Amino acid sequence: MSHDIFAHIFRTLLMYFIVYLVMRLMGKREIGKLSVFDLVISIMIAEIAVFSLEDIKRPLYEGLIPLGVLLILQIGISYFSLKSRRLRLLFDGRPSVLYSNGQLNKDEMAKQRYNLDDLLLQLREQNIESLDEVEYVILETTGKLTVIDKDIYDGAKHEKIKQEQNKNDLISKEQQENKVHPSPQIGGKFRYEGLPIPLIMDGKVLDRNLERMDMNRFWLKNQIQAKGHKDFKDVFLCSINHRGDVYITPPAYGESLD
Repeated sequence: MSHDIFAHIFRTLLMYFIVYLVMRLMGKREIGKLSVFDLVISIMIAEIAVFSLEDIKRPLYEGLIPLGVLLILQIGISYFSLKSRRLRLLFDGRPSVLYSNGQLNKDEMAKQRYNLDDLLLQLREQNIESLDEVEYVILETTGKLTVIDKDIYDGAKHEKIKQEQNKNDLISKEQQENKVHPSPQIGGKFRYEGLPIPLIMDGKVLDRNLERMDMNRFWLKNQIQAKGHKDFKDVFLCSINHRGDVYITPPAYGESLD
């Protein structure tokens, strides 16, 4: 009897430290920010730990081997996801714009099985009583709702009008002198004035975003070359805001993106 009690205590402590170590090796992410893939892995790890504790007659390796396999799977997919945006989109999906410019995106809400009650509930949790108070509502891949307040958005917009006018005058003059393709004015069906738009990620050009903005790779290459980068693969992240400002982040410490 006492032998069984000590065996349970030993297994419980051992599995606690093993599961703790596995979760730490998987990376530091809050439970509320786990992707679906990470959540599935976490649930499976918990189930395997329970099976190992329920039957002390079962060898420990029957629980340790599946835990090791899940750990390798999660670390492997996370590593390759850092290298491939397609793989990230496959496992994590894309953020969904549920509300923008005064319009609800009903098709996207239906696709995400996200009803109006869910939307209003989460808005109230952020002290927002009505959709009239917001400019954008974005459902992130983690299930979190990102809300861009209309007051903050409009305040920042009006605050920068004079700066933008002066800057646009300088840009127009420079473009006339150098015959450079003008900076994009984001409008029409792709009017995301409050959000930067990625053009290059991990050295890969996002042609879909370029097409929506009526731009091409030739224009983009001119932009990155103007900032001292020879090729797309030399750029880790390139984004553009609604003012036409291009932001570029090169790979860290000379790391290649090939």
